[in-house]
Amino acid sequence: MKICCYNDGAPGLIEDGSIYPLRDALASAGAARAGATMAEVVDALANHPSAAAALATARKGKAIALASAKLLAPVDNPPAIWAAAANYRSHQAEMTERVGAYDRSKFPPDDLMAEVFLKPTSSIIGPGGTVILPKISRHVDFECELCAVIGRSARKVSAENALDHVYGYTMCWDISIRDPWGKGRHNTRNIRKGFDTFCGLGPWIVTRDEIREPQDLHITVEQNGKNVMQAHTQDMINGLRDLIRFLSSVTTLKPGTLLTTGTPAGVSKLADGDHLKGTISSIGTMELKVGAER
Repeated sequence: MKICCYNDGAPGLIEDGSIYPLRDALASAGAARAGATMAEVVDALANHPSAAAALATARKGKAIALASAKLLAPVDNPPAIWAAAANYRSHQAEMTERVGAYDRSKFPPDDLMAEVFLKPTSSIIGPGGTVILPKISRHVDFECELCAVIGRSARKVSAENALDHVYGYTMCWDISIRDPWGKGRHNTRNIRKGFDTFCGLGPWIVTRDEIREPQDLHITVEQNGKNVMQAHTQDMINGLRDLIRFLSSVTTLKPGTLLTTGTPAGVSKLADGDHLKGTISSIGTMELKVGAER
């Protein structure tokens, strides 16, 4: 099942190339309030006993063609956006070469996960959005990542039970400036990765039942039509289960929380006018434009 946010911010169910409106169906079933945010919609679909009835009602409603809709970020107000850092060996190596990043190769798993950082919700853009390159930086990279959407609150859960708390998956573009604060400096990620437009999300949420194993997905990225990233999620240092285990030992992961899992190697510098196209197998394809700050 695919869940989206479209047009005026309405939640929708995607099936067979059509979008079925969910807002009224969820409200009439008592699963969510009429003006529910997408985080609340995820909570309702994951946890409310009448969610199945609401979906059945939605399927009887009037659909619109997916091709005619404007897709928005599938969660626009998450309780938090947690982002894994340096979670692929190949990316660690390329960042050491590109910006002189320090050696993390001998870090124990939890020491590496302690570098997880937060991205602000104000940085979110959706499919087809434009990444704005800030004037202060001469080097902005894209990063393309598998992102989990939490469905059931998670606090001190084991790795073995971690996926029970995932509602579904989407794609995250973690846009990052590398200068002026990216080399030889610490504790700057929230700023370097927190500019407006620096968190692309989409194109929709694919529910957990449709993805057998999150560590068995392919990631590809084209920049201006040229393939620049070919990767596989099995190459993560810390898989999603351990990321949820670690984070939930520190803080409660509430429904709608996003956990993005780090980028593989293949990140590239962005320029005004660039076009990005990313695909994650079993999830879908999302495109972004790039423009300079005026």
